[in-house]
Amino acid sequence: MMKRALQYSQSAGLPELLSWLKQLQVKLHNPPTIHYPPSQGQMDMCVTCGSQEGLCKVFEMIVNPGDNILVNEPIYSGTIHALQPLGCNMINVSSDEHGIIPDSLREILSKWKPEDSKNPEKNTPKFLYTVPNGNNPAGNSLTTNRKKEIYELTRKYDFLIIEDDPYYFMQFSKPRAPTFLSMDVDGRVIRADSFSKVLSSGLRIGFITGPKPLIERIVLHTEVSTMHTSTFTQLLVSQLLHQWGEEGFLAHVERVTDFYRKQRDALLAAADKWLSGLAEWQVPTAGMFLWVKIKGLHDVRKLIEEKAFKKEIFMLPGYHFYLDSSAPCPYFRASFSLASPEQMDMAFQGLAQLIKESL
Repeated sequence: MMKRALQYSQSAGLPELLSWLKQLQVKLHNPPTIHYPPSQGQMDMCVTCGSQEGLCKVFEMIVNPGDNILVNEPIYSGTIHALQPLGCNMINVSSDEHGIIPDSLREILSKWKPEDSKNPEKNTPKFLYTVPNGNNPAGNSLTTNRKKEIYELTRKYDFLIIEDDPYYFMQFSKPRAPTFLSMDVDGRVIRADSFSKVLSSGLRIGFITGPKPLIERIVLHTEVSTMHTSTFTQLLVSQLLHQWGEEGFLAHVERVTDFYRKQRDALLAAADKWLSGLAEWQVPTAGMFLWVKIKGLHDVRKLIEEKAFKKEIFMLPGYHFYLDSSAPCPYFRASFSLASPEQMDMAFQGLAQLIKESL
């Protein structure tokens, strides 16, 4: 096995790992396209060096300069940085505690007619990018009804959905919400999954699921770029998953989710204790982040990047997650992935004092 681990391997991923992952996707999402012919968007998959590499290849495959792309702020900063060099026009779709607001999407799309998608000169949106569960940084999740509304709008106006779902397994309520992939009767969903949050970020293993013709093009890109995800780490993960089996993996995921749920509750307790009256926030429904708005401050950049940093209180100011990063922003993101409850309490106690001094 070690001899094989130290050699080149297939660009799409190790066959035994891909086979296991495909069975998992069918079990979890039961995509309608699984039995479609390739020409109609049959579901296919490939392994990538983390979901970030997969997403970058998806963006480079689809986006041309001047294309209209739909996103929802606040948006993962890595996505902003991946899309900006491609010269596309990112259009913000409003969201709230339940994710993207379908009426906002409908209003944006009303600038076009459904038949305009067949005319390249009309420049209709190429795709909607969204993190449906535990959005980084806001921690909100799309409801099932909203997903259904959004999917119907993609069918009406004929564009793709990029479903970036690294926190799918870290939903704090059960059952897990249905995914866009599970609703995809047309082969218009490209889904990004990751092991970074439930196994190890250092493994750099993610996987992309989508219509076979598009997955094949991602694999072609991989052949002339990274060539393939590390054979060593693919074999390691494959052996682990086969030893666990699907039920063993899902049991592991539940333990991970329980850990993050306790971490979230500890951070919320610290926020209630120290930040009540000074700030406002929503309870994260998945993921590992709390999105906080400080009351009475137009912009928190100096507070978070300078004053809090000097006190060894490490948060991320909200401007990182907006298309216009120069605009004032009263939000910051706190992570509950690593800190102990005692550290969370101390951090918010110190931050509360700094907020009072800044008001």
